[in-house]
Amino acid sequence: MISVRPARTNDVKAIRELVDSYAAPGQMLSKETVTLYESVQEFVVAERDGVIVGCGALHVLWEDLAEVRTVAVSQQFHKQGIGHAILNEIIRRAREVGVKRIFCLTFQTEFFGSIGFTEIQGTPVEPDVYAQLLRSYDAGVAEFLDLESVKPNTLGNTRMLLNL
Repeated sequence: MISVRPARTNDVKAIRELVDSYAAPGQMLSKETVTLYESVQEFVVAERDGVIVGCGALHVLWEDLAEVRTVAVSQQFHKQGIGHAILNEIIRRAREVGVKRIFCLTFQTEFFGSIGFTEIQGTPVEPDVYAQLLRSYDAGVAEFLDLESVKPNTLGNTRMLLNL
């Protein structure tokens, strides 16, 4: 039985291991451990028999916009619906806080497409919001805005958006 719940600080070591398992082969950007602790309240984890087998995070970018971050499932648990369970919980949380659109930057276009995400070009926000977002230091905002400064780090990922 898999349960998806909000992450706690004592889950960060397991989240770190999941991130590292994808970052090493270049499938996910690495994150500093301090960053994982700082954003633990954004994460949900999938747990089976007391073991963390997956994670994902929701990071709010603007009034109606958030980013799905760091969705990872242990290799031995692929194709068991865990990624979908994590993403469904992230979507539920997005609706709960008032988000209307969710952005992701991914190599897993088929997975995100199966939930309803579609590839985007350009930046789907009004010019005044764009100007405000430019003031952010967050790398996810820069990725959403498709700024040249982050392109070397994205390595050909696809920008996708889900309208809720």
